[in-house]
Amino acid sequence: MGDSPHTADGTGTTSSPRMIRVAIVDDHHAVRLGLSAMLSAEHDMEPVGAATSVADTAPLLYRTDPDVVLVDYRLADGDGLTLCQAIKREARAPAVVLHSAFADETLCVAAILAGADGVVHKGAHGRELSEAIRAVAAGETWIPSIDQATIRAGGEMIHEEDLPILGMLVHGTPQDEVAKTLMMSVGELHHRLQRMLGALRIPNPRRQ
Repeated sequence: MGDSPHTADGTGTTSSPRMIRVAIVDDHHAVRLGLSAMLSAEHDMEPVGAATSVADTAPLLYRTDPDVVLVDYRLADGDGLTLCQAIKREARAPAVVLHSAFADETLCVAAILAGADGVVHKGAHGRELSEAIRAVAAGETWIPSIDQATIRAGGEMIHEEDLPILGMLVHGTPQDEVAKTLMMSVGELHHRLQRMLGALRIPNPRRQ
């Protein structure tokens, strides 16, 4: 028999780096194939499955238990913001990265309200997407910076009473802390967030 593998500290064991399990939600076949190939090429990532719609996402997540979900904003039966909200309400929610061709500052504001952990433009280099996946898998966020003019514009579209929620969330306050600070239940906060997203939502041309 050959020698047993040893680690650098001589403990006699070798451990492989933990693989980041990534699920994909996108209704374009070519995009799903491209993302799966990109993830497979990374040494620390594993594509665990894909869904083509909002309706197919819950069974996918139940079956695969991913660490990160890549979600397209434009889906035939819904949008990524609503789906992100639903995913993040789960007790053991994975990180969510909105991967969209519409990833501008306006979408970033809405993504924060929906609880997204990251936003990456579909036109970005694959390296940026890989870095975003690693960051959110480690508990960090990957949201592009949002200028004050965009925040003010968003504030003009929502109810005045919801402005404190917007301000706290865009400055990184966790939702549970927002609810506690504003002395409301988590359920009421989710209701208010849905109302805010309705005001900020970018129309989906596929559903018009």
